[in-house]
Amino acid sequence: MPTKKDAKIALDKIIEKSRIHLYKPIQIAEILYRARIDDSLNLLDLEQYRTKSKKWRDEISLQLLGRICTSSAKFQDNLFDKNAMPPELLNELGKENRKTLGAVEAYIYNSFTAKHSQLSAALDYCIKSTSKDFYVKKFIDSFWNESGLKRSLDKIYEIIVYALFSTIVEVLHFQITLFVDSEKMEILKEFEDFAGKIMRLDCKNTTFVQDAKIYRVGVTNAADRGLDMYSNWGAAVQIKHLSLDIELAQNIVSGISSDKIVIVCKDAEKDTILSLLSQIGWKSRIQSIVTESDLIDWYEKALRGKYARDMGDKLLDVLKEQIAEEFPSVSSFPDALKERHYELIKDDFWN
Repeated sequence: MPTKKDAKIALDKIIEKSRIHLYKPIQIAEILYRARIDDSLNLLDLEQYRTKSKKWRDEISLQLLGRICTSSAKFQDNLFDKNAMPPELLNELGKENRKTLGAVEAYIYNSFTAKHSQLSAALDYCIKSTSKDFYVKKFIDSFWNESGLKRSLDKIYEIIVYALFSTIVEVLHFQITLFVDSEKMEILKEFEDFAGKIMRLDCKNTTFVQDAKIYRVGVTNAADRGLDMYSNWGAAVQIKHLSLDIELAQNIVSGISSDKIVIVCKDAEKDTILSLLSQIGWKSRIQSIVTESDLIDWYEKALRGKYARDMGDKLLDVLKEQIAEEFPSVSSFPDALKERHYELIKDDFWN
């Protein structure tokens, strides 16, 4: 039989692995809260709360963060796997939570508050900086130096890359030209309705020019291994700041249909990535590898280089906008949590 110590160890692992939004720990807290106020909820019976608990979590997350979890159903259900928080361990937490009148819930929400306090300090550096005194290396290091923020570093990398790439593409005013081969005009006539709807071309307009754009796939908190950004000129961008193995390398490439993949990684990972991709025969699909040193160099040029007047402020504005979108501030607990008076709950084991 599991003990309360076993259950706490499992809970701490989930909190440690969670990104800043702490969706899974919040889901656990809300299950425990419902079980505390409703004796009919049997925590050993997963089907009583597997689906309902997602709604409970989202109700609080929306009030706390202004958003809800958008991860895949499979990723969300991993919460109850044997190596995470299976019913027998959750039931042990439930016993503790009832006995202490909510100490486990308080423990989880205190962890949430602590992580967001760390995040606010790290993000303040960017938000309060100007193009003259912002250094991207210092910003990245602030996440490495706080253990509670390392799980959010992938999103920070993504934002850093997107802000830089989109700013340079916009300032340089890159354009893409799409045209029909003159030898294919007869086929174009046959499929003119397709060309018009899909390619914005027809027999009278055989050339189409558009501004180059790069896009983030979206704000998400799943343990995604696929596409992070894509462009309208064909390049797909995958950002990896952590070490790779063959399985993860395969997931990166097999999860992206483009044959123009750009990988952004730490300098020390470049040779490893190239070696792994060569082993699985997919090196030809990689257009280029961008390292952290490249990013630092390009940021320096954009912020304080010869053309800083054209792009310095713009780059920092995009960076700040993306941070605000990805990491909404938590000014205070919603009334739904305040009414539980977690601040009054004291327990030596769960302090």
